[in-house]
Amino acid sequence: MKSHHLLSAVSAVLFVNTAAHAEPPKAAVFDFQLANLGAQSPTDEDQARLGPLTDLLRQQLQESGRYQIVSTDAVKAEVEKGSDLRKCGGCAEDYARKLKADVAITGEIQKVSNLILNINVYVKDLRADTAEQAYSVDIRGNNDTSFDRGVKYLVKNNMPPATEAVGPQR
Repeated sequence: MKSHHLLSAVSAVLFVNTAAHAEPPKAAVFDFQLANLGAQSPTDEDQARLGPLTDLLRQQLQESGRYQIVSTDAVKAEVEKGSDLRKCGGCAEDYARKLKADVAITGEIQKVSNLILNINVYVKDLRADTAEQAYSVDIRGNNDTSFDRGVKYLVKNNMPPATEAVGPQR
């Protein structure tokens, strides 16, 4: 009888220890896109900023322990064929599933003016199939420093910590 209780206790400790060290979910972080809602059209400089900004977001999310970042290179050509990831009826989720990701993350930059801009990040948990979560930060100044600070602030202060980043598994 005592060995049964000991075995149960050891099993419980192993289960808790395994859960505590579970790998973070795999996230497909797609390149930022522009959502021009302002009076001014995006410039070449605005377009050029998207790649480095996406790389910074991926780095910040990986380093935070929230996610394992999976490469989106395998679907990059499909995405570039004109998909507006915010208006394509769930195509980002489909692309993320192709990449064997648990989470689809998209982002857009809204340029209200050269002074007022918004960085928006959308997180969709594909395992739990919960509603998409939106995170946003407003920045002032259309320059690399403002954008870098905005992404870092967004990840550190607006997004949930690693333990809450994705809902429970099904």
